[in-house]
Amino acid sequence: MSPVELALGAFHFLRPFWLLLLPLIAWLWWMARRTRARRAVPRDGIAPHLRAALTVGARGARRLLPVDGVALALACLSLGAAGPTWSRMPDPFVARSAPVVVALRVAPSMEGTDVSPSRLERGTQKIRDLLALRAGARTALVAYAGSAHRVVPMTEDPGVMTPYLAGLTPEVMPREGDRAAEALALAEALLAGEDAPGAILFVTDRLDPADVAALDGSARPVAVLAMLPEGARDRGLDQLGTAQVVAVTPDAADIRRIDGMLNAAYRRAMLENTDQPWQDRGHWLAWPAALLTLLWFRRGWTLRWAAVLALAASLALPAPRAARAGGIADWFLTPDQQGSLALQRRDFGRAAELFSDPLRRGYALYRDGQYAAAVEVLDRVGTAAAAFLQGMAQLRSRAYRDGVRSFRTALDRDPDYPGAAANLAVAQRIVDYIEEAREQSDTGEDTGIGADDIVLDNEADRGAETETDAPEAGAAGLLTAEQWMNTVDTGTGAFLRQRFAIEALRASAPAPGGTAPGGTAPSDADKDSASGPDAGADTEASTGAGAGAGAGAGAGAEAGAEAGAGRTEDAR
Repeated sequence: MSPVELALGAFHFLRPFWLLLLPLIAWLWWMARRTRARRAVPRDGIAPHLRAALTVGARGARRLLPVDGVALALACLSLGAAGPTWSRMPDPFVARSAPVVVALRVAPSMEGTDVSPSRLERGTQKIRDLLALRAGARTALVAYAGSAHRVVPMTEDPGVMTPYLAGLTPEVMPREGDRAAEALALAEALLAGEDAPGAILFVTDRLDPADVAALDGSARPVAVLAMLPEGARDRGLDQLGTAQVVAVTPDAADIRRIDGMLNAAYRRAMLENTDQPWQDRGHWLAWPAALLTLLWFRRGWTLRWAAVLALAASLALPAPRAARAGGIADWFLTPDQQGSLALQRRDFGRAAELFSDPLRRGYALYRDGQYAAAVEVLDRVGTAAAAFLQGMAQLRSRAYRDGVRSFRTALDRDPDYPGAAANLAVAQRIVDYIEEAREQSDTGEDTGIGADDIVLDNEADRGAETETDAPEAGAAGLLTAEQWMNTVDTGTGAFLRQRFAIEALRASAPAPGGTAPGGTAPSDADKDSASGPDAGADTEASTGAGAGAGAGAGAGAEAGAEAGAGRTEDAR
């Protein structure tokens, strides 16, 4: 369903009793028009040319009269007062786009160069374009071939996903194949944890006909970006019915179309959300009413001195300073209203400059990535929403203990504030995990700087104090072989290959009851045996590039913290 169809289906009036004025306005207009009618001039005894010269207003009886403009203006004002609406009031703490899971097929056929530079490279480019178009929206990444694996969990930061896209090659996949149904199940599991309705996008060059029924029968909206050259066909893609297939294009037309398709279900769900009030659109009808009043200043339509009086009043009033400095928009819109418009355009930096309300300004700074500035601005506000936003900003800037304090403050101000208790638990778990990791690494063997040396103050006084001799540098200040090896980090490709191999091995291993697990996700026993509170894909997928197997104990602690921060719930 298109956005226009959704708007037409939801259109109604918030205050329909104002529509009762329309018949009254129509009756008054008809009565005023009727009084303008002239009696017919006698034809007998008067020459036609004299009768035409002596008759006044005969030709203007059908012209536009002042009463016509008045009636139209009153009709517009009546309709505006009735409160036309077709959408809900947007929640500033919720992303305007649906959460989406992107499933990328990583197989040898995707390395074909018939789509320049290659099908896989073009697919990753399209995914980056989609991330840029959906700035601030929650997105996850799944890679699949003969098995399906979660690469990046739900995140609002496209920078987390970019290095992993670069590391996805057919060599990192444990098995070749085309298990789109497994990728679909994994994507649906990721979307199950989201509050808002989400959608799934497949980026692939082929589809096994055996998986067509699964994609068409999915409860989530499914779209497919076909990475095929013009004229090429695939039997599985051609058999799709409910899932919509979009052919790749040289420009961004395919991405814009996919974004509209994926957000259709999200908009429909927002219309059904009774927690959000309807957005009154009646103010737009004030503009045509104001334009119609300009007709009153025509000669003969109103008193001439009214125009003189209006001009004198406008010259006597001093021009606002903001209008002289900021342009014409300041004559009609307040800074907060202009900031709201910038926020709707996702120009968060401009919105932060325009907002005067500290809470809204702090939210704009948070969405723009200026986390330290957001925390400073929100200190002026003593509400639970401000403390919650401070906690989110501090988690993003890796000030995890400060985030714990902020979430506790939010709960003190409002014990039922949505998401505060859950994020407090996650932030506390991150702090505990980092301190435990550092305590285990405090053996004197690691000379690097741990994550909590930067973002934590170790208030619990955990860990052991040790002394160690620093290794001597080589000749001319060069690193020794041991020091050089300690600085080598594993790239994303090797990291993903190792992780996918482990997940595939766990999936193929028999469960304790003697049966093999049905999916690629590790079992509960595997999760319990993994290191850290959020072990497995959650911990590893949320780290930056290079935070792989070669990272030290401090980097491992930071990886676990990144995993927790990636899964924190934004304010709903």
